[in-house]
Amino acid sequence: MHAVAGDRIHFKSGTVGAPEHEAEILEVQGSNGEPPYRVRFDDGHESIVYPGSDIQIEHPSSG
Repeated sequence: MHAVAGDRIHFKSGTVGAPEHEAEILEVQGSNGEPPYRVRFDDGHESIVYPGSDIQIEHPSSG
């Protein structure tokens, strides 16, 4: 898993019918783009996350 500040992280729901969550990666605290990540969720809440295998990182396209 590799991320940089500005990437988006998508958390899939582990419960049927529960919504997925998204957040912007504000800071990569691990080495070489590895977790933990400081993120801001769309509702403004900030947290440190150690994502598992149920996430997807989206790198914004430049241009």
